[in-house]
Amino acid sequence: MKNPFRRIAFKNIFVIVIILAVFASVIGFIGYSSFETAMLEQYTDGAFRVAETAALDIDADRMDEYEASNGKGIFYQAAWRKLDTLCNSSGSTFIYVIRPDRTDYAHIIFLFSTIRHGSPYSVYPFRYVRETTNEEYKVKYRKLYDGLSKRESVLRVKGYIETDAHITAMIPLTGSDGKTQAILCVQRQMDYLMRARNEYYRRVITVLVILTLIVIIGMGIYLNRMLIRPVRRITSEASRFASENVTSGKKLTEQIRNRDEIGLLAQSIDQMEEQISSYVDNLTRTTAEKERIATELQMGTQIQASMLPGKFPAFPDRSEFDIFAAMFPAREVGGDFYDFFLIDEDHLYLSIADVSGKGVPAALFMMAVKILFANNAMSGKSPARNLDDTNTAICSNNSETMFVTVWMGILEISTGRLIAANAGHEYPMIARAGENFELLMDKHGFVIGGMENMKYTEYEIRLKPGDRLFLYTDGVPEATSVNDELFGTERTLDALNRDLSASPEEVLKNVRTAVDVFVEGAEQFDDITMFCLEYKGTQREEKEE
Repeated sequence: MKNPFRRIAFKNIFVIVIILAVFASVIGFIGYSSFETAMLEQYTDGAFRVAETAALDIDADRMDEYEASNGKGIFYQAAWRKLDTLCNSSGSTFIYVIRPDRTDYAHIIFLFSTIRHGSPYSVYPFRYVRETTNEEYKVKYRKLYDGLSKRESVLRVKGYIETDAHITAMIPLTGSDGKTQAILCVQRQMDYLMRARNEYYRRVITVLVILTLIVIIGMGIYLNRMLIRPVRRITSEASRFASENVTSGKKLTEQIRNRDEIGLLAQSIDQMEEQISSYVDNLTRTTAEKERIATELQMGTQIQASMLPGKFPAFPDRSEFDIFAAMFPAREVGGDFYDFFLIDEDHLYLSIADVSGKGVPAALFMMAVKILFANNAMSGKSPARNLDDTNTAICSNNSETMFVTVWMGILEISTGRLIAANAGHEYPMIARAGENFELLMDKHGFVIGGMENMKYTEYEIRLKPGDRLFLYTDGVPEATSVNDELFGTERTLDALNRDLSASPEEVLKNVRTAVDVFVEGAEQFDDITMFCLEYKGTQREEKEE
């Protein structure tokens, strides 16, 4: 072959170079990103620690007094000196306290401003008024003042005005009345981060280039001496067999005398040619069947997931309550489900259920039951009537004798009155405002689909602002560890009570984490579904208005 660029050796070396280049790029990018992310987190955490320390030196209840003293009062000067000392001892560039113009947050007023000694930047005088940097700052100031966030940060890679790249950490200064009186900001320059990042990147590139060259030379020699010729013969024979689908008159083992892996490969090719013809038809049918089953299961998973409410926050315009739910099937599709929706502006439908069995049959049965529940609820039926009618419908055509346990409730949002019914489902867990979760031993009826002519009863729960309700399927308490020990109700309560201030989403995460730690990697045998409702009432909404 006269053209060297068409030789196998050249092509293999070229491919190896490309692979190594891609590999080096990926490794370099991952290392670069991880390093930069870790450094940014370190900078940000450091800035927030300084901010929290600085907040201890400022009395938020004295903000008006600080401002009235025109920056010359005894308490103001004492606080300023502490901030100045902290700014220089912590390595921060700026520590300052501002009050935004809350009409549109377009301007900010500086009440405290300290700067690292020897810094080339300027300190802002008392009550200096400046335009807000950009819309990002306005949004974050508003969130801090409205109590929507306890901490915010801004990363400025290119800096702003006279400053270089920096990170600014912001926390609210809250008075004894719980209202935000000002915002404390800590700014740290990232010059060290930039230098360290660039130096790291240069070193990684240098090492990877050297290693790439060594590998290229070594692989080139190896390919030429040990692989190219036998591989060329094997490739030629494989190409011939692929086109003719008949065995060769002269076996590869007669042409290739290698006693290493290449010789074994040649022997395998010979054996393959003898056997593959009879396997082709069967392999084709088997592959097609597996692909069909995998596709159908994937579609089933997508269909089931789409039937469950999965967008959170589910009702962003409603401040009277907060909801979060999640399902973790044991197989591609599961038999658990949850549901919630507004029947009207003042009534919220809630349900969680567990179908007997697992897999596709349970998923199909689940979808049918879920639709019946929802239709009955939208028709204005109470939980007990809903369960009565659904049980009648299921029992009339249930040849597979499947059943479902369900807890169902309808919440009157304006009053917190919750009417609920339980058909053989797990006991709910309820936490009154500021108190621990406890097991609610409610009234149980028989499972849906288990027996005809069953009657279900309702009970009432009065929810007050701050109360939370946790619903779950038996996959939670019956999660089994590698030692065949059940997670149990008590561990569930412990996980719920670990953080009494957790949001509904955090409540579910705490329980899921506790289950995962307990099972220690054991296989999940049952679907796990959880649902948490926090009732906030209408008082908060009225207060905000």
